[in-house]
Amino acid sequence: MNRIDCSMDDMANTKFLTAYGSLIKQFCTSTDFNYNEVLGLMVVYYKFVKFNGPTAKKMTKKQFYELFLVLFRICDMSIIDRVLLCITNDVRFVIPEAWMQLFSVFLSKDTKLRSQFAYNVYTYSGTTKLNREAVCLAVEKFFEGDDDDEVNELRADMVEFVFNKFDLDKDGIISYSEYAEVVQNQPPLIEFLGQIFPDDNDLTLVALCTNIESKFRSDD
Repeated sequence: MNRIDCSMDDMANTKFLTAYGSLIKQFCTSTDFNYNEVLGLMVVYYKFVKFNGPTAKKMTKKQFYELFLVLFRICDMSIIDRVLLCITNDVRFVIPEAWMQLFSVFLSKDTKLRSQFAYNVYTYSGTTKLNREAVCLAVEKFFEGDDDDEVNELRADMVEFVFNKFDLDKDGIISYSEYAEVVQNQPPLIEFLGQIFPDDNDLTLVALCTNIESKFRSDD
């Protein structure tokens, strides 16, 4: 039989297709990835699952955290927690649907899709908008030191900067529409409250590992 992946023997190939064949077809219609791209992403998912033992069927939450910490080099645990909660309600596992949702956003060049996801991550604490209290809590991690007065002043200055930049109607709340408008004009501000997306080099590595040719970074 044709090998899907050279590191998998015939038995592993058969198990993979049996377990994920119908899902692969589903993801080909529900995502922007083509068949080979879906296949590549699901092979990586399958290898995570295989690591958990012969009877395992899902990627673990621990593996998801390791993916962010080691491959993506995103170490803000509160951000990782919120990303996870935005793609699944399962407290123990990451199912294939959640896996594909994650990379549908991470590998997308659609600013609207990425900004909506980022805003959802920032507001996942229960509110649908960013008020001053939420922003104050978010900026605490950006400033640390022994001089409490200086640190508090820096935090306060950043909060004021954020609201001056994003609170367009000056009502004390940063709505999604305000955030999206700013990001549309200044895309680097999409992650203004902490890194959510892997950088371009790490995304290129993911694209190479999963054979997603359209996402390879060009250096020309």
